[in-house]
Amino acid sequence: MTVGAGLAAGGAALTVWNRVTVPRLSRATGPITETVTVCVPARDEAERVPALISDLRAQTGIPRLRILVLDDASGDHTAARAREAMDADPRCTLLRGTTGPPPGWTGKAAACHALADTAEQFAGTTVTAAGVLVFLDADIRLAPGALSAAVTELLRRDIALLSPWPRQQARSFAERLVQPLLCWSWASTLPVVCTDRGIRTSTVVACGQFLVFDAAAYRAIGGHAAVADSATEDLDIARALRRAGFRTGLATAGDLARTRMYRDARELAAGYRRWLWSAYGGSVAGGLAVAVVAAWAYLLPPLAAVFGRGPARWWGLSGYAAAGAGRVLARSLETGRPPKFRDIAAAAAHPLGVTVYFTLWARSQSDRRRNALTWKGRALYPGKELDSR
Repeated sequence: MTVGAGLAAGGAALTVWNRVTVPRLSRATGPITETVTVCVPARDEAERVPALISDLRAQTGIPRLRILVLDDASGDHTAARAREAMDADPRCTLLRGTTGPPPGWTGKAAACHALADTAEQFAGTTVTAAGVLVFLDADIRLAPGALSAAVTELLRRDIALLSPWPRQQARSFAERLVQPLLCWSWASTLPVVCTDRGIRTSTVVACGQFLVFDAAAYRAIGGHAAVADSATEDLDIARALRRAGFRTGLATAGDLARTRMYRDARELAAGYRRWLWSAYGGSVAGGLAVAVVAAWAYLLPPLAAVFGRGPARWWGLSGYAAAGAGRVLARSLETGRPPKFRDIAAAAAHPLGVTVYFTLWARSQSDRRRNALTWKGRALYPGKELDSR
């Protein structure tokens, strides 16, 4: 029990460190002279893509902005809604995909690859002319200065990839239970400022919803072709950059970028089950080992707090409090704001959130073994998984 409480306290202490030290995008930026090309892969995003296009057209501080949106063989009115939102803006281009991804490619990687190729064609014959490439998911919402802040941070730190971490919006109970685990998972386990100074692939943090690349570095590794069959292409492309000797980095976006990935418990479960099998290197043994440590730190202490006696109950209460504090701090790190009551309430249910997460991991492993993975109407097979948001 003492060790379990100590693990929880250690995670909370590391989250405090990250809360203080992880860079945050700043609104105070100067004009960006580089060409910035925004690439948006969109499949069945008719409800979401118009708002993102409006946000992109409202961006400030980037006079050389180009916006590319790829309708990836959608079954809804994504293309029509995107064209309407573009409103003949000369900075905007709509591309149409009519078939699925090639064999060995995920849908998202193939779409991003096509967008990057188009960006290079627009830029001219030289790779460096492309300047900065930004990949955004259709469910991201941006404040007017978000892109200039992200590009400024990329150039200031002189890195190949910046991953601005968007504020994860959570409204339903299931979202509030699970979504904050994304930020907490790295905030409680990695000293991000230190790991971002090196190029170790095991310590990379990236969020595919918002990725900002130096275009020359992106092309140097072959772009998304380097991660064609990856279920977590955001992490894997960052690892590919580090293996090639490039540095990558993380910054929190705060109020400049936000997203609501899933709308209800069913969509959340389907989304996580699609890719969670690939966590921990896709290893079942690795996932079980992590599950044991997580249970030791985040399930055993609250159980002891309720059912234990004497010192066991005291240590259980201490570990439970430390885990809750770490989760609240991680949420504050993500939002850049003081915690709200609903954040504290969700932190109180942290043991349940951890249990749900590993249940989804087990279901994802089972679905993959049965070739039962699907997403947005496409069947996913081992080595051919789709869209790893």
